[in-house]
Amino acid sequence: MIKRFDPIEGRNAEIIEEVMQTQEVAKLDEDLQFKIRLCVEEVEENILCYSGSTWIEVSVIMDGNVLVIGFKDGGIEFDPLAKEDPDIEAPVEKRQIGGLGIFICKQMMDSLEYKYEKGCNIFTMRKEIN
Repeated sequence: MIKRFDPIEGRNAEIIEEVMQTQEVAKLDEDLQFKIRLCVEEVEENILCYSGSTWIEVSVIMDGNVLVIGFKDGGIEFDPLAKEDPDIEAPVEKRQIGGLGIFICKQMMDSLEYKYEKGCNIFTMRKEIN
């Protein structure tokens, strides 16, 4: 599945449901679906909050036994992986704002990749399916 959403404002739930209803994701167990939903929501929220893009292209494919979910947008360059991981051991009042969502994605997915190419942010998540 490759689908472009234009505009994206106010369509968070629709975009997430499109991913969750793909045959690649719908057949997974509930635990994996939960992780994927959470990560898709986090990446999408980062795009909405930081890139300034009015459109997003989302792809979901199986590459062998690896689920690959890709996001592409035309906003300003923003690498969510460049931010240092939050100190989750620090007291809440001393923690800096931001970065927790991508940190969670790092824990739940097998790999995350970002690149900026031809004026587009491209973010890819991979999860091995056994």
